[in-house]
Parts: sequence; structure tokens; C-alpha cells
Amino acid sequence: MAIVATNLKKGQCIDYNGEKAIVKGIEHRTPGKGNALIMATVRSFATGKTKDIRFASGEKVDIVSADRQKLEFSYKDQTGYHFMDTTTFETIALPEDLLEEYKELLIDALEVEVLFIEEKAVSIDLPSNVELKITEAAPGVKGDTATAATKEAVLETGLRVQVPLFINPGDTIKVSSDDKKYAGRV
Repeated sequence: MAIVATNLKKGQCIDYNGEKAIVKGIEHRTPGKGNALIMATVRSFATGKTKDIRFASGEKVDIVSADRQKLEFSYKDQTGYHFMDTTTFETIALPEDLLEEYKELLIDALEVEVLFIEEKAVSIDLPSNVELKITEAAPGVKGDTATAATKEAVLETGLRVQVPLFINPGDTIKVSSDDKKYAGRV
């Protein structure tokens, strides 16, 4: 199915020059002279790289039919990461390379959105923040708060993040899934 570039939306999957990609951002530009342009930021499923593509406003773009499913993380073993569909209770195993950048954020019962194209998982979206428990953290030094001082903490998944001095082992914090940094206390 093809649509006009002006109807392109964030989150749609496209086929561009034989490569399937997801649209991460759209910007409509109208230069002083000439026709309007559509700048689309896309991430390739094959390479994982992000690039900008310029479309003429009337240009046709091939849309790839995709299926999005909400799945809940169950466990990991040698065959991959296992997720459960909470409506059918069916378990789906996803390969480790698909979850490489997110594996330090996966905890039991974490709900994620998985994008399938032609019944093959191609992308995973985590919630914007994930709540994780602190397992190790050095004690904060009293009086060491003249600046926004931080210390390193180890989370239940093994991820190491910089946290404020008042955070202690056993505390639960929010970690941004975009940059894996401290986002707040729960």
C-alpha cells in the first residue's frame, strides 16, 4: 500500500529503496521557493541505524503492514528472551540481538510493545521509565552536597547508574529507557 508523503505519520513502517524502516519523526518544510518537503527520520530494521530521508510533498511512500502487540517479559534462557501475551497467555521468544540495548532494563512482568512485520519481531518499545531496585550503593558523605553530587549505584539487573547521594540500597528508582539514566525516586 502506498500513501502520499504528506500523510506519513510517526510510528508507521515504510519500505524505502527495498529497506524496511520505522518513522521516528516527521517535519514538514516549506521553502521560500518551490514545493513543500517532508523530512522523515527513520530507523532501519536491518541495520538499526537512523537516517533522514527527504520526500517531495506529492511523492508516494510504500507502507508496510505491521502488527503491534503488548507483551509482558517473563524470563531469559539460552534460547532468548521470553515474553507472554497477557490475553492469550502464549509465550513468544525473541532473539537476544533484538533486545541488546534494553536487556539491562528488563524485569519480570515489565510490559513492552513489540512491532511485528510479516510475523517477525523487528522492534521493541519499553515504557519511558522503568522502576528498578538499588542493590548496591556507597553511603552518601554528609556535607557533600554543595553541588549536584552523585554516586554510582548497581541496580537489580546489573545496570550501573549515577544517583543522588540520598539514594540507598533497597530504594526503588525510575530509570529512563532512552538513555539509561536516573529519572527520579519512586
